[in-house]
Amino acid sequence: MKIAVVGPGAMGCLFAALLTRTKSDDEIWLLDKYPARANIIKAKGLTVEGVENFKSRINITANPNDIGHSELVTICTKSYDTEAALGSIEPLLKDDTNILSLQNGIGNMELIESLVGEDRTVCGMITHGAVLIEDGRVRQSGKCEAVIGKPTGRIFRDLRNISSLLNNVGIPTKISRDVNGVIWSKLIINSGINALSLICRLSNGELLKYEGTKELMRQAVIEATKVAKKKKIKLIFDDPLQKVESVCKNTYSNTSSMLQDAMRKKETEIEFINGAVVRHAKSSGVKAPVNEMLTQLVNVIESSYKEQAKI
Repeated sequence: MKIAVVGPGAMGCLFAALLTRTKSDDEIWLLDKYPARANIIKAKGLTVEGVENFKSRINITANPNDIGHSELVTICTKSYDTEAALGSIEPLLKDDTNILSLQNGIGNMELIESLVGEDRTVCGMITHGAVLIEDGRVRQSGKCEAVIGKPTGRIFRDLRNISSLLNNVGIPTKISRDVNGVIWSKLIINSGINALSLICRLSNGELLKYEGTKELMRQAVIEATKVAKKKKIKLIFDDPLQKVESVCKNTYSNTSSMLQDAMRKKETEIEFINGAVVRHAKSSGVKAPVNEMLTQLVNVIESSYKEQAKI
């Protein structure tokens, strides 16, 4: 199987590095949008530190024609880059190509469906603590686990093959018949952690040390859960707040991806997480003032990077 991983950020580098450990004849490629960065990673390879420590060589290019037809294309870009990423991968696609997204936020699945149809769309969630130290070098602070499924809810052989592939490279993977519930479950976790961690400059676990952040987390999660219930979405856990607090404890020292973006003065995924909660709340007749406040604050921080005082 030829597999293309699109986007060499923290998740893309970690995912591609793990895939290179497959014991079959799979051919792994990493697709970048910047030729200069692709050349750097090609020369030095991928390095993973932390939970596991290893280095691997990787096929990488900024030209999708170098890769050609791939049976599996994994989108590891930020959500705001999904549409552009999908527009760049036409040379990779044929009738047997599946596109896999384990991205944050809401809306990625619908974009992929519009390109290849629901039968070839695979989405879900992955738990990983990954920080990009430099191009091609990533620190893994937590074991990866994944849940995947198709919008149809049907379990085809290709879905089982993807699950087997991920399990074989050390990513324990389950298949769900309700992938929308999986995506919303991850959204609720992220809505309680990411924006707060950015605004307060705290690690995931440190959010539980202060009554103020705990209360804002509780309210954000309650609002997101009410939206999910209004939309008749079944979550994969019974107690959303308990789940979010458990994630914070299990990833105590992790820096959320949104905080990492802000520290690098990059665009965040706020509109695909708390912003998405707000949009779905409005369309469902649910109030979400805390998620709206978090969204507005992150947007201000993001738009004022150049003016922010040095602390």
